[in-house]
Amino acid sequence: MSAYDLTLLIHIVLFCYWLGGDVGVFYSSKFVVDPSLQRETRLIATKIMMGCDLIPKICMTMMLTVGGILSEFHGITHPTWQMVGIVLLGPFWVSIVLLLHFKHNASYIPLLTKFDFYLRWLIVIGLIVSTSYSWMTGRLADDPWMAGKLIVFAGLVFCGLMIRVGLKDFGASYGKIIADKVTDEDNQKMIASLDRVRPWVYTIWIGLLIEATLGIVQPGSPDSLGYVPATETIEQHVSR
Repeated sequence: MSAYDLTLLIHIVLFCYWLGGDVGVFYSSKFVVDPSLQRETRLIATKIMMGCDLIPKICMTMMLTVGGILSEFHGITHPTWQMVGIVLLGPFWVSIVLLLHFKHNASYIPLLTKFDFYLRWLIVIGLIVSTSYSWMTGRLADDPWMAGKLIVFAGLVFCGLMIRVGLKDFGASYGKIIADKVTDEDNQKMIASLDRVRPWVYTIWIGLLIEATLGIVQPGSPDSLGYVPATETIEQHVSR
């Protein structure tokens, strides 16, 4: 297996576990907010939901790093400083996600949560700006589908931010379940929170399918247009 094959395999695995894990999180959340269930059942459902939620978070945070490496294989070269940043972004972001998940009672978590929130905004803006610049300078002329994937990914991160904003009342109400002080009003707040973020969740699922389609079809690339580079014979192109 070549380095390219291995990187592509990781990219596919990240996609599968992101989408699959996200569906699992959304499904299990319905049991968390169900007031007809016993408190213990709702607490177990929450543990399942939180455990499943870690997987798509890890997959998302590694996507840019793996995708950036794949783009190098496709001939989109990066300056050394940029490639170093791409390679380090994934592990750095994953570390934040793991700390937020496993050290949620630590004193630095509120500050780290804010940092993660603004980091995601920075990534959204950075992707839009850098992709637009690469498009205007012709850097992605032979691979316009990459520009599409980057913009869609920026949209996915944005959807995640909107989900976080929409669920701001969820945590406080859930805390009352733990304390066994939940009221009907609290239950309704949690249900309303899920209803608010539902469109953003569906948008993420659709966006991931668009990402997969772009990666497979690669519209606008020389291969998709049947173009054979002048440096290659037809036989070499077909065997490739």
